[in-house]
Amino acid sequence: MRSAATLIGPAEMTERVLRNEGKVHAMGRYLLLAISLVLASPAWAKSDSQSLGVWKNPQNSVHVRAERCGNQMCGVVVWANDKAKADAKRGGTNNLVGMNLFRDFTQEKPGVWRGRVFVPDMNRTFSGRVTMLDHNRLEGRGCLTGNIGCRSQTWTRLN
Repeated sequence: MRSAATLIGPAEMTERVLRNEGKVHAMGRYLLLAISLVLASPAWAKSDSQSLGVWKNPQNSVHVRAERCGNQMCGVVVWANDKAKADAKRGGTNNLVGMNLFRDFTQEKPGVWRGRVFVPDMNRTFSGRVTMLDHNRLEGRGCLTGNIGCRSQTWTRLN
C-alpha cells in the first residue's frame, strides 16, 4: 500500500501537515522571519556595532533587526504590518514590535547559523537554520519537526 506522501507528493503533504497545525501562513512567516536573523554571519564576526542590520521577509510584512546577544545572535521585530500584528495577537502576543523572536543562534560554520525561533501566533518555539546567500540576501529554513513541514524563504537586507 502506498503512503499518503507518495500519493499526493511532498509539497502537498507539507501543506497538509501545516494546515493540521492550523497555522500554515503563520509558521512560514514567523519561523522564517526568525531564522532570517542569522543574516550577517560575516558582519557578526567583524562589526563593532551591536546591530547586524535590518532584514525584511519576502512579503515585506515584518522587519527584524539582528543584533548580538552575548556570544549569540538574536532578532527583534522593529516593524510589522497590521495583518502580522493581528495574527500575533490572536496567538497571544499583544506587542509584536519589540519582541525578541530569535534565540540562541550560533554559527555552525561560515555563513550558516542555527537557533530557536519563537512563533507568536502559534505560541511555540521551533529550530531553524539561516544560510547567507550573499551580503544582502539570506535563506531561512525551518521545520515543524525533523524534516516534516519545512519552509524556506529568501530575506533581503534593508540596511
